Amino acid sequence: MAVSPNQGSTGGGDAVTLTGSHFTGTIGVRYASRQAVSFTVVSDTTTETITPSGHGPVPVSVTTPGGTGVVGTFYYLPPPSFRLVPPPAGPLAGGNTVTLTGLGLSTTSQVSFGTQAARFTVDSDGQLTAIVPSALSAGPVAVTVRTRGGIAGAVTYTYLGLPLITVVTPDSGPEDGGNLVVITGTAFSHTTAVTFGAIPATSYRVASDTEIDALVPAGARGPVDVSVTTLGGTTTASDAYTYLGRFAVLGGQSVTNTGLSTITGDLGVSPGVSVTGFPPGQVDGTIHISDAAALEAHADLAAAYDNAAGRIPDAGISGDLGGLTLTPGVYNATSSIALTGTLTLDAQSNRNARWIFQIGSTLTTATASRVLLAHGAAARNVIWQIGSSATLGPDTAFAGRILAATSITVNAGVTVAGQTLARDGSVTLDTNTVTRPW
Repeated sequence: MAVSPNQGSTGGGDAVTLTGSHFTGTIGVRYASRQAVSFTVVSDTTTETITPSGHGPVPVSVTTPGGTGVVGTFYYLPPPSFRLVPPPAGPLAGGNTVTLTGLGLSTTSQVSFGTQAARFTVDSDGQLTAIVPSALSAGPVAVTVRTRGGIAGAVTYTYLGLPLITVVTPDSGPEDGGNLVVITGTAFSHTTAVTFGAIPATSYRVASDTEIDALVPAGARGPVDVSVTTLGGTTTASDAYTYLGRFAVLGGQSVTNTGLSTITGDLGVSPGVSVTGFPPGQVDGTIHISDAAALEAHADLAAAYDNAAGRIPDAGISGDLGGLTLTPGVYNATSSIALTGTLTLDAQSNRNARWIFQIGSTLTTATASRVLLAHGAAARNVIWQIGSSATLGPDTAFAGRILAATSITVNAGVTVAGQTLARDGSVTLDTNTVTRPW
């Protein structure tokens, strides 16, 4: 090739070698009508030049004392222009493929992400694909493309660190799903998937870089991992969410009712078969009499009872809980406990705060006593593990999940935000309201 390279920037400044004959004594080199910025006669057959600015294809001529001759043609190329096909972000480790589309890309000689050169393939003058190199830290970098027409770099690519889950609120709910949870953490902006125990969330919304709002799918009872996948990778919080049973009332031998009790949630008995008093009692759910669901619920109750009983206590309690304010923790009583008046459970603004009360014998509440949930406390996160039986006095406003080894007696006018679950004996109701707390 007499002009090499025969392509360059419209701004000039490219080094071009001219090959021919009789160059000795050259007094001028022109690109069309413009003088070369400089030229050096290397030999009678070779001249090195620096191009002036120009546009389009132009003749290259050399003038010597013997005359002027055209050596060849030089093609001025405009600088490239391009954009990244979304998404313009990816992991710190790189390795992902991105597509650049635009104009003037056919002569690309280098693609860089920040200071790191990328491997690339020119697909056409309007497209190239690049393998993103790795980076040391998260954040935006400039993407530059160098061609014979110049350099373009007004495009940003963002390296993303791994997302981090700090808390799921609330961290438990019904096994049939459908409830809304808030996942708090970092680096959520480019989220592509949210799963609960490998099951995709019914839907989710990225509220901010630190918050995802998700509708929980149906799942199997028990704890599951929660995972968030972004363009930066996947993070998993182990056992971050727990699927809870549907039952509001469960008896081991029987469930009996007097009056217009209202149950929100399922009601069941297992291994016994006696359920009486419905109607007049009303169940906003399903009644299960020693069927597969009741059998499974009874097994879950036994496991939950043993789990709660096996927790290491944080503090001891005794006597009457009325008038106390308790922060989250595991509280142990070696014998019976009473409640007269108000017991306040203060979550201190932690919506996932938990209380476990290990009561060695009986729990008895006086008339019009109550459990007050304060500062974000939730009934689903309060467990009353009762060594024998529980008796809720008339007009008590109770909160929490009662797991009794034997029986539960709920007197007239009592409301329970929670569950009444008796492992071996009976649940006795009398004009009550029991509402499953999720």
